[in-house]
Amino acid sequence: MKLYLQITAFAVLILATQGWAMAQQPYAGLQARSVKALSEQQTADLKAGRGMGLALAAELNGYPGPVHVLELKKELALTADQRDRIDKLFADMKAETIPLGERLIGLETELDRQFATRTITPTSLKSTTEEIGAVQGNLRAAHLKYHLMTLSAMTQEQAARYSELRGYGQVADHRHHGAQ
Repeated sequence: MKLYLQITAFAVLILATQGWAMAQQPYAGLQARSVKALSEQQTADLKAGRGMGLALAAELNGYPGPVHVLELKKELALTADQRDRIDKLFADMKAETIPLGERLIGLETELDRQFATRTITPTSLKSTTEEIGAVQGNLRAAHLKYHLMTLSAMTQEQAARYSELRGYGQVADHRHHGAQ
């Protein structure tokens, strides 16, 4: 029994030490990223024009995004005209957001390069991060804009059904300007 308690105590000590070490090194391994500030998934999402949660303010308040509406086109009983309109919105969204995503990747790469080469200055830091912020804002605005435009292509009933299908329950419909 004494040996069992000693082994158990030793195992607890090992696990606690590993947990402490992991907490002290939360970024270990990230130094190998090609763009330090972006995961491989984020980089892929930016290159593909995916929303990455940038439009949650719209999505969770009853403004559906075009890609998800198209995924649910049968369940929402979209008309041919609605499908065509939302297909165009989706294509336009990608055409707008992919270049912004590429620009953001480029700026993050440049910021990383400046730090890696020790050429960063207070002036270049300020200008690069301001440009990153502007591109991030434009990217978010683009995704939100297409949520607004998608809602206008839907009926109130379709928007309510969309929220139900997405698991949001009843979403307040404050000022719906959709097709009737």
